[in-house]
Amino acid sequence: MLAYTYRKQGEFTLQNKPEPVLTHAGDAVVRVTMSSICTSDLHIKHGSVPRAVPGITVGHEMVGVVEQVGSAVKTVKPGDRVAVNVETFCGHCFFCQHGFVNNCTDPNGGWALGCRIDGGQAEYVRVPYADQGLTVIPDRVSDRQALFAGDVLATGYWAARISEIQQGDTVLILGAGPTGICTMLCAMLHHPHRIIICDPDPARLRFVREHYPDVLTITPEHAQEFVQLNSPHGGADVVCEVAGSDDSFRLAWECARPNAIVSIVALYDKPQTLPLPDMYGKNLTFKTGGVDGCDTAEILRLIENGQLDTTPLITHIFPLNEIEAAYDLFEKRRDGVMKVAITPPEK
Repeated sequence: MLAYTYRKQGEFTLQNKPEPVLTHAGDAVVRVTMSSICTSDLHIKHGSVPRAVPGITVGHEMVGVVEQVGSAVKTVKPGDRVAVNVETFCGHCFFCQHGFVNNCTDPNGGWALGCRIDGGQAEYVRVPYADQGLTVIPDRVSDRQALFAGDVLATGYWAARISEIQQGDTVLILGAGPTGICTMLCAMLHHPHRIIICDPDPARLRFVREHYPDVLTITPEHAQEFVQLNSPHGGADVVCEVAGSDDSFRLAWECARPNAIVSIVALYDKPQTLPLPDMYGKNLTFKTGGVDGCDTAEILRLIENGQLDTTPLITHIFPLNEIEAAYDLFEKRRDGVMKVAITPPEK
């Protein structure tokens, strides 16, 4: 089968690999019907994810059809359409039992697919702990609608949930890329008074204005003043930092009002400074870390009910055998790209 493979820092290649097989009773093999490229894949390519294993198939954002299941799998069966969770988790350890599935103590726990074990930018993928890692897609939900449920939309849902958004809040989201927009959509579920999204890229802000006209947009250099003018409390009640740029961490706490919640969702390339003397007296609550992606079933229910729709994010579609061109487009942000969907290879 064709599989897009991490060879070494700076190099991905499309190559032929054997189709995956069941190796544990809890495994499932899924035929990938649609996958996507994530910024985290670019982090692997450029060496920002030290735990990524050379030789693995990349890709952790996908939907497909179950082909085989191990003897211990109970929740899915061959023929089921499924969304694949970005995280591998056993469901039994202390962290899984408390919903902190990103910290699963299994050797393959957390972000494994497309990082430490073969992922889904391929024709088939083996999913460990399939009872936790696969969620059946409702009949009324298409592959396009479900594509982001297990990763970028799960991240946005988690970010909004931990941010404790209240009605009446002003919510600032730093980053208008796919994760920022998914965070924005999930923040809307909590009915805040106002959402402001900040990004330096005019094309991304234009995308937001075209699709979500009730959301206010601003560039970073004017963000602090703009947020203060559009909040009754001297700053945002909630800040979600999704950008991970050189200046976005500082901007996040600067734009927050005293006693606000600042949720750090971004993946940074280098350490950030926590300037405690400068922020003394703001009494901020910081929440940090990777997504606990255990809400896929609820996310799919919201999609089915029309409460979440991420299909506008899919701006381009490429077959797997043209994935190198898709990566080039995505990494260089050409042609107004937001997300690229990858379909099975053209024969």
